[in-house]
Amino acid sequence: MIYLYALVFAFTLVIVLVPIVRVAALRFGFVDKPSRRKIHSEPIPLSGGVALFAGVMVTSFVFMGDIPLFRTLLIGGALLVLIGLVDDGFKSRALEFPVWPRLIVYIGVALIPWWQGITIQGVSSPSSSSMILFSPAWAAFFTALWVFALINMMNFIDGIDGLASGVSVISSMTLFAASLLGNQSLTALVTVALAGSCLAFLAYNFHPARIFMGDAGATFLGFTLAVTSVEGTLKGATFLSLFVPMLALGVPIMDTAIVFTRRLLEGKGLHRADNLHTHHSLMKWGLTQVQTVSFLYLVAAVFSLLSIVILLALR
Repeated sequence: MIYLYALVFAFTLVIVLVPIVRVAALRFGFVDKPSRRKIHSEPIPLSGGVALFAGVMVTSFVFMGDIPLFRTLLIGGALLVLIGLVDDGFKSRALEFPVWPRLIVYIGVALIPWWQGITIQGVSSPSSSSMILFSPAWAAFFTALWVFALINMMNFIDGIDGLASGVSVISSMTLFAASLLGNQSLTALVTVALAGSCLAFLAYNFHPARIFMGDAGATFLGFTLAVTSVEGTLKGATFLSLFVPMLALGVPIMDTAIVFTRRLLEGKGLHRADNLHTHHSLMKWGLTQVQTVSFLYLVAAVFSLLSIVILLALR
């Protein structure tokens, strides 16, 4: 029952907080203004990431206390929310925030799990039952690479109403199931807190959105999903179980692979914002926002079911 309590607690907290941060954002002009690259036609508040961060962190502290996993999410999440709010502040003034400050913060945040002892320690050999253990340096590198990638991937898919928050609900519930199957009670608590927070936020963020999570929220979601997947399933993974978090996070990974391939083929910078994402393509083909998001939810659900099948097969 503790997981149900955590889910309801996080959901209630975010449901209450979102209208408060929304009103504050409107009052101070902290909004995402329409542009040629944007889909929305009216200014939308950008403060949703604050509510998501508070929902996950308060719930995690209440139900599991001050442990390395909590400190990792708190420190890394706070840094991401702060730099994300700065970036969102530039957007609200129709300005472009430089990429280098964000890149430095993302790299630093990606190393925080290693600092707190949360790393990908090794993987079993596909040809035998032996374990390939990584050196401390390689463990830090692979962990940081995974975390850095997910921070950016989740930010990439946050382009239309309800996509990032809805996909995060599906991904976090998949990692929750994986945590339960692996007797990982702490990561189960964090993932269910994340699911409750995102589900409550989705009530305000589904089309037509009344609030956006902004870079602050999207990067925090990516970071939390990355860290919990390392702690829950990737610490000492078998060869097949490596696919579990990759499938659970299949939509942002798939979207990033498609976008980077298209940008390389067209000779564009990998970090430049454009309309080459999967959701943009689906809408160009004639799907509405709701149809596009629903289709990608279905894709995420299929990926998640495949990851659970793999987990059950490994038991």
